[in-house]
Amino acid sequence: MFSSPAPARSAKRPGRVWLTIAATIALIAILPIGGLILEASKGSAGLWGHLFSTILPVALLDTVILLAGVGVITAVVGTTTAWLVTAYDFPGRHALEWMLLLPLAVPTYIVAYAYLDIMHPIGPVQDAVRWLLGYETPRQFRLPDVRSMAGCILLLGIVLYPYVYIPTRAMFLTQSGNLVDAARTLGTTRRAVFWRVALPLARPAVAVGISLALMETLNDIGAAEFLGVRTITVSIYTTWITRSDLSGASQIALALLLIVVAIVALERWARRKQRYAIDVRRMRNFQPRRVPLGKGILLFLGGLLPVILGFAAPALYLLIEAAKRYRFAGISPRIIDEAVNTLVIATLATVATVILGLLAAYATRLRPGQPSSWLLRCSTMGYAAPGTVVAIGVLIILGGLDQFIDRTVLSLFDVSTGLLLMGSGAAVIYALVVRFLAISAGGIEAGLSRISPSLDHASRSLGQSTAGTLRYVHLPLSKAAISAAALLVFVDCVKELPATLLLRPLNVETFATHLYGEAARGTYEEASIAALAIVLIGILPAILLSRIGRIR
Repeated sequence: MFSSPAPARSAKRPGRVWLTIAATIALIAILPIGGLILEASKGSAGLWGHLFSTILPVALLDTVILLAGVGVITAVVGTTTAWLVTAYDFPGRHALEWMLLLPLAVPTYIVAYAYLDIMHPIGPVQDAVRWLLGYETPRQFRLPDVRSMAGCILLLGIVLYPYVYIPTRAMFLTQSGNLVDAARTLGTTRRAVFWRVALPLARPAVAVGISLALMETLNDIGAAEFLGVRTITVSIYTTWITRSDLSGASQIALALLLIVVAIVALERWARRKQRYAIDVRRMRNFQPRRVPLGKGILLFLGGLLPVILGFAAPALYLLIEAAKRYRFAGISPRIIDEAVNTLVIATLATVATVILGLLAAYATRLRPGQPSSWLLRCSTMGYAAPGTVVAIGVLIILGGLDQFIDRTVLSLFDVSTGLLLMGSGAAVIYALVVRFLAISAGGIEAGLSRISPSLDHASRSLGQSTAGTLRYVHLPLSKAAISAAALLVFVDCVKELPATLLLRPLNVETFATHLYGEAARGTYEEASIAALAIVLIGILPAILLSRIGRIR
């Protein structure tokens, strides 16, 4: 497998080369943010005054209220369900452990799309409620409109709670049973153990989960717009698309980026000094308490409620509507084209993201230290930025590059290249790479960290270069981590709406943009097949996470 020893070379040169590669990847990732700042600075000083007096007050207030509401719901539901399946043993507990992940399969804009029809005044739910209460028409009785701030908070909360559930449950599982036993011997009840022992120790995980849920809330554009909530993200989109004001959109995007920074800082503050250690030699695993059958059934049904609201109800609705659409008109050729576009864009973006993530993670392994660590952090900044922010930044960078290429070619050959990059789909792929490079680099770095450094030394002593060691040693041993990262990136690319909506070439539709267009027109049944396809693809990471969760 290994070739004969290569000629002697400088020991530092390969590390410098890989550090240069890491710096290049970091530059690619942060260029959109730099372009955003540059474009925002071009706006007139009066534009900031206009934004602060007209757009930002309403958008900022709605955004803060939405974030507060979603944060509370995700924290309560995620932490409660995590404790439920960890602390109690009841019928169906093991099934509930993975079912609680299923809402991750449904993007927020699809949940809003589904519930707008399900909860329509003449929809199935309100018709059933009126029948039970003896009313006949919506004028006599109707439930509160889901198209409201409260409706948006509730729908986003029941979809995003797994971001809190996953890390909090992992933290509960790693807590020592000795701590619980010590608390119980001191007369503490099971409920008090949760409040006084388990929850304080799990607070860092809860803070991380809430921050992830809030960043997903900021990234949302479809659900907020469908439900009539004017967030800062929606304002960016309307400022650019409706008013063609790129400088104004850039300045609003900077305000949104400051909110993201504030959320990250708040999450770090919430986790300050939250450290504890246990002696693994004396640790006893946390044992769930067996409950009576009747109480166990109630616990199972209570844990199943967020799954029904966040996954089962919208998925069943989409399945019924897709079946109706198929019986009425079959599979439209338009859906086939959208499937091809979705798969091509997602596949190209996934391949590019995984390659860059692998190079960035490998560079960090070869040159551990502050420089490589900071470069990796810069490379993964895009995941914290909402899709609209990244899209506006990419639009500025590639739009300017398109103009430069067009002017250069025109002056040399008297031929106009037009929108060479923006019109080819390269902008969408670039934005997706920037957005999801953190998933790829983080997952692959975790996989590489499990490989013993002695294998690197053995490979180099047999004459392999750093590239050869990557090819013959690290790639085969980290295939599982690379495959898992590729799956997560691919699914996120399929589900991503803001960046695709803003940067797609003319007359190119994906599943996500088709659904957005039909929902905006109110023709919900037309996009049911596309929405169902996104949900089915989105189930794959939930299956992967459930398999990982069983290995403990």
